[in-house]
Amino acid sequence: MGSPAEEPPLPAPDLYRDTWVRYLGYANEVGESFRAIVPVSLVWASYGVATAYVAADAIDKGKKAAAAKAVDEGRSKHAAVAVVDTFIWQALASVAIPGFTINRICAGSLYLMASMTHWPLSVRRWATTAVGLSAIPFIIKPIDRSVDFLMDSSLRKLYKTEE
Repeated sequence: MGSPAEEPPLPAPDLYRDTWVRYLGYANEVGESFRAIVPVSLVWASYGVATAYVAADAIDKGKKAAAAKAVDEGRSKHAAVAVVDTFIWQALASVAIPGFTINRICAGSLYLMASMTHWPLSVRRWATTAVGLSAIPFIIKPIDRSVDFLMDSSLRKLYKTEE
């Protein structure tokens, strides 16, 4: 009998996509959820954390793309495409669209609670924060899929990324 076929090794987990570090990309959504009860400077700081995450992931993907190609095989172009693609995707999927979405969910919930309840403002603000935080898990996948579709239908056609 022959020896069982060896399975290829699993790829190493991506630090920015497969570990707890991914949650740094959602910092601004948490900031937006707390907007009603914290100083706006803390909300903007949460955008700083999320933007740093986006930049770090883009740089990481650029380094990996450069390492995968020889200099004479267009290494710089390959790396630049990886950086731009990752930065735009992350900026849309992790910062801009979800930040706007949570901001509007929170603003709408605060408005509705003001018009439909007699709760004190402090209770409405904390309830708005809870609504925003609870919405985050539900918006992630639809936004990610929508940004994939948008990128695949537009920019990625321009630079035809290699899979």
